[in-house]
Amino acid sequence: MPNISWDAADYKENFSFVPAYGEAVVSLITKQPGSRVIDLGCGNGSLTDKIANRGYLVTGIDDSEEMLLLAQKEHPGLNFIRGNAVTFHLDEKADVVFSNAVFHWIDEKDQQAMLSNIYRNLKPGGELVCEFGGFGCAEAVHGTLEQCFSERRLAYRRVFYFPTIGMYAPMLEKAGFKVEYAALFDRPTPQNGADGLANWIRMFVKKPFEGIEKELEEEIISDAVSRLKDRLYQNDCWIVDYVRIQFRAARLWTLEFIQ
Repeated sequence: MPNISWDAADYKENFSFVPAYGEAVVSLITKQPGSRVIDLGCGNGSLTDKIANRGYLVTGIDDSEEMLLLAQKEHPGLNFIRGNAVTFHLDEKADVVFSNAVFHWIDEKDQQAMLSNIYRNLKPGGELVCEFGGFGCAEAVHGTLEQCFSERRLAYRRVFYFPTIGMYAPMLEKAGFKVEYAALFDRPTPQNGADGLANWIRMFVKKPFEGIEKELEEEIISDAVSRLKDRLYQNDCWIVDYVRIQFRAARLWTLEFIQ
């Protein structure tokens, strides 16, 4: 299940790079315009709109009510519905399930169930196109935070799922997909403003801080930022050490080959 809640306004204001980078992922879709596309984990609908502008019949699905309200407000001509990646159900199967920057927020124990659910909601021959955090994503930040937690006798919970291609491709195959394209690559990602790294931590690293008093949380964030400045502050800009993984996988006609 998803393991984060969102501040939709702050996400739009300071983290618009997430859907901006996702535009390149849309280009991995091979189905023709007019095909039915699901934007799974659509957020504020920015990429849903880009997909629609390419001529696809697109529906955005997200589990965040706050994000969906923003999406519906900003893109009133598009269709958005509430749904969870692991359990959503379509009355009419899709030609494409597209997802950007979502799967790493799904608990590892739910990943296989999510892929099987996507398979069930695709037409035979339909495709899954996705990008999410890959092995080593933001490790400089997470590793430093882990050290800061440990020095305060606190456990830093690694709730993020960042696989390798070798880890994830077999899961896709088990769910009934044929992997047609896979890539794992570094993508250093600039952040907005002088407080870019601190704001990134506040937005994306929420679970590990649950149950910690706000004063201590800010102390840890400040400590981590100070330790990371020599590594991640470049040319007056904070750069987070992202690693991304991409897949395009086709839904096979039958699962008999792995039964």
